[in-house]
Amino acid sequence: MVAREPELADVWNWLGEIPDPEIPAISILDLGIVRDVAWSNEGGARTLRVAITPTYSGCPAMRAIECDIAARLAREGIAHLAIDVWLAPAWTTDWLTESGREKLRAYGISPPRVRAADPHAPIDLISAVEEQAACPRCGSFVVELVSRFASTPCKALYRCTTCREPFDHFKSH
Repeated sequence: MVAREPELADVWNWLGEIPDPEIPAISILDLGIVRDVAWSNEGGARTLRVAITPTYSGCPAMRAIECDIAARLAREGIAHLAIDVWLAPAWTTDWLTESGREKLRAYGISPPRVRAADPHAPIDLISAVEEQAACPRCGSFVVELVSRFASTPCKALYRCTTCREPFDHFKSH
Protein backbone atom coordinates (compact mmCIF):
# COMPACT_ATOMS: atom_id res chain seq x y z
CA MET A 1 0.00 0.00 0.00
CA VAL A 2 1.27 3.47 -0.87
CA ALA A 3 2.13 5.65 2.13
CA ARG A 4 1.06 8.73 0.23
CA GLU A 5 -0.86 9.14 -2.98
CA PRO A 6 1.61 9.69 -5.82
CA GLU A 7 1.37 12.96 -7.72
CA LEU A 8 -0.15 12.66 -11.18
CA ALA A 9 3.05 14.11 -12.65
CA ASP A 10 4.93 11.12 -11.21
CA VAL A 11 2.38 8.73 -12.72
CA TRP A 12 2.78 10.38 -16.13
CA ASN A 13 6.57 10.03 -15.81
CA TRP A 14 6.25 6.33 -14.95
CA LEU A 15 3.94 5.78 -17.92
CA GLY A 16 6.51 7.54 -20.11
CA GLU A 17 8.99 4.78 -19.24
CA ILE A 18 6.78 2.04 -20.72
CA PRO A 19 7.87 1.14 -24.27
CA ASP A 20 5.38 0.34 -26.99
CA PRO A 21 5.51 -3.48 -27.34
CA GLU A 22 5.62 -3.31 -31.16
CA ILE A 23 8.02 -0.35 -31.47
CA PRO A 24 10.17 -0.37 -28.32
CA ALA A 25 12.04 2.77 -29.40
CA ILE A 26 9.05 4.89 -28.37
CA SER A 27 7.01 4.98 -25.20
CA ILE A 28 3.26 4.67 -24.92
CA LEU A 29 3.26 8.40 -24.15
CA ASP A 30 5.26 9.17 -27.31
CA LEU A 31 2.68 7.13 -29.20
CA GLY A 32 -0.10 9.28 -27.76
CA ILE A 33 -2.32 6.44 -26.57
CA VAL A 34 -2.46 7.50 -22.90
CA ARG A 35 -5.38 9.90 -22.85
CA ASP A 36 -6.01 10.59 -19.16
CA VAL A 37 -4.75 9.80 -15.68
CA ALA A 38 -6.83 10.66 -12.61
CA TRP A 39 -7.54 9.61 -9.05
CA SER A 40 -11.10 8.64 -8.12
CA ASN A 41 -12.96 7.33 -5.08
CA GLU A 42 -14.39 3.90 -5.75
CA GLY A 43 -15.78 1.59 -3.11
CA GLY A 44 -14.04 3.43 -0.31
CA ALA A 45 -10.62 3.18 -1.96
CA ARG A 46 -8.62 5.68 -3.94
CA THR A 47 -8.27 4.24 -7.42
CA LEU A 48 -5.94 5.43 -10.13
CA ARG A 49 -7.74 5.47 -13.48
CA VAL A 50 -5.64 5.39 -16.64
CA ALA A 51 -7.42 5.89 -19.96
CA ILE A 52 -5.83 4.57 -23.14
CA THR A 53 -6.92 4.64 -26.77
CA PRO A 54 -5.77 1.89 -29.14
CA THR A 55 -4.09 2.89 -32.39
CA TYR A 56 -6.93 0.95 -34.01
CA SER A 57 -9.79 -0.99 -32.48
CA GLY A 58 -8.29 -4.42 -33.14
CA CYS A 59 -4.74 -3.61 -32.05
CA PRO A 60 -3.22 -6.85 -30.72
CA ALA A 61 -0.75 -4.93 -28.51
CA MET A 62 -3.42 -3.41 -26.25
CA ARG A 63 -3.52 -6.34 -23.81
CA ALA A 64 0.28 -6.23 -23.49
CA ILE A 65 0.13 -2.46 -22.93
CA GLU A 66 -2.50 -2.88 -20.21
CA CYS A 67 -0.33 -5.52 -18.48
CA ASP A 68 2.76 -3.30 -18.76
CA ILE A 69 0.87 -0.36 -17.24
CA ALA A 70 -0.42 -2.50 -14.37
CA ALA A 71 3.03 -3.98 -13.69
CA ARG A 72 4.82 -0.62 -13.78
CA LEU A 73 2.33 1.07 -11.47
CA ALA A 74 2.27 -1.92 -9.10
CA ARG A 75 6.05 -1.50 -8.69
CA GLU A 76 5.30 2.02 -7.46
CA GLY A 77 2.83 0.65 -4.91
CA ILE A 78 -0.42 1.55 -6.68
CA ALA A 79 -2.83 -0.99 -5.19
CA HIS A 80 -6.05 0.10 -6.89
CA LEU A 81 -5.86 0.62 -10.64
CA ALA A 82 -8.50 0.78 -13.35
CA ILE A 83 -7.51 0.91 -17.00
CA ASP A 84 -10.20 2.31 -19.26
CA VAL A 85 -10.05 1.77 -23.02
CA TRP A 86 -11.51 4.73 -24.88
CA LEU A 87 -12.42 4.06 -28.50
CA ALA A 88 -13.67 7.60 -29.12
CA PRO A 89 -12.30 9.84 -30.26
CA ALA A 90 -10.36 7.44 -32.42
CA TRP A 91 -6.58 7.58 -32.15
CA THR A 92 -4.79 9.53 -34.84
CA THR A 93 -1.13 9.71 -35.78
CA ASP A 94 -1.38 13.41 -34.97
CA TRP A 95 -1.24 12.34 -31.31
CA LEU A 96 2.35 11.14 -31.75
CA THR A 97 4.66 13.52 -29.93
CA GLU A 98 7.38 15.36 -31.81
CA SER A 99 9.87 13.44 -29.68
CA GLY A 100 8.15 10.21 -30.71
CA ARG A 101 8.43 11.15 -34.39
CA GLU A 102 12.17 11.77 -33.98
CA LYS A 103 12.59 8.47 -32.11
CA LEU A 104 10.78 6.64 -34.94
CA ARG A 105 13.08 8.25 -37.51
CA ALA A 106 16.19 7.35 -35.47
CA TYR A 107 14.89 3.77 -35.16
CA GLY A 108 14.59 3.54 -38.95
CA ILE A 109 10.83 4.07 -39.30
CA SER A 110 9.59 6.95 -41.39
CA PRO A 111 7.12 8.88 -39.21
CA PRO A 112 3.76 10.03 -40.56
CA ARG A 113 3.27 13.64 -41.45
CA VAL A 114 1.17 15.82 -39.17
CA ARG A 115 -2.21 16.09 -40.86
CA ALA A 116 -3.98 18.85 -38.98
CA ALA A 117 -3.51 21.40 -36.24
CA ASP A 118 -6.68 19.94 -34.70
CA PRO A 119 -6.21 16.18 -34.08
CA HIS A 120 -9.99 15.78 -33.96
CA ALA A 121 -10.47 17.27 -37.44
CA PRO A 122 -11.92 14.94 -40.09
CA ILE A 123 -9.37 12.92 -42.05
CA ASP A 124 -8.72 14.20 -45.56
CA LEU A 125 -8.75 10.85 -47.36
CA ILE A 126 -7.31 12.26 -50.59
CA SER A 127 -4.25 13.67 -48.81
CA ALA A 128 -3.88 10.52 -46.72
CA VAL A 129 -3.72 8.38 -49.88
CA GLU A 130 -1.20 10.75 -51.49
CA GLU A 131 1.04 10.89 -48.42
CA GLN A 132 4.69 10.69 -49.34
CA ALA A 133 7.11 8.80 -47.14
CA ALA A 134 10.66 10.04 -46.61
CA CYS A 135 13.58 7.66 -46.13
CA PRO A 136 14.57 7.82 -42.44
CA ARG A 137 18.19 7.10 -43.34
CA CYS A 138 18.97 9.59 -46.10
CA GLY A 139 15.86 11.80 -46.10
CA SER A 140 15.06 11.18 -49.76
CA PHE A 141 11.46 11.35 -51.00
CA VAL A 142 12.40 9.23 -54.01
CA VAL A 143 10.93 6.02 -52.64
CA GLU A 144 8.77 3.17 -53.87
CA LEU A 145 5.98 1.34 -52.08
CA VAL A 146 6.83 -2.34 -51.66
CA SER A 147 3.81 -3.39 -49.58
CA ARG A 148 0.86 -1.53 -48.05
CA PHE A 149 1.45 -3.58 -44.88
CA ALA A 150 4.77 -4.04 -43.11
CA SER A 151 5.76 -5.50 -39.74
CA THR A 152 2.46 -4.25 -38.25
CA PRO A 153 -0.81 -3.22 -39.94
CA CYS A 154 -0.19 0.44 -39.05
CA LYS A 155 2.98 0.55 -41.17
CA ALA A 156 3.74 0.21 -44.89
CA LEU A 157 6.98 -1.10 -46.39
CA TYR A 158 8.95 1.18 -48.71
CA ARG A 159 12.33 1.10 -50.42
CA CYS A 160 14.42 4.19 -50.95
CA THR A 161 15.58 4.44 -54.58
CA THR A 162 18.41 6.79 -53.54
CA CYS A 163 20.17 4.74 -50.83
CA ARG A 164 18.37 1.45 -51.72
CA GLU A 165 17.44 0.75 -48.09
CA PRO A 166 14.03 -0.75 -47.22
CA PHE A 167 12.13 0.93 -44.39
CA ASP A 168 8.80 0.93 -42.60
CA HIS A 169 6.59 4.00 -42.82
CA PHE A 170 4.09 4.67 -40.03
CA LYS A 171 0.86 5.36 -41.92
CA SER A 172 -1.19 8.48 -41.14
CA HIS A 173 -4.65 7.85 -39.77
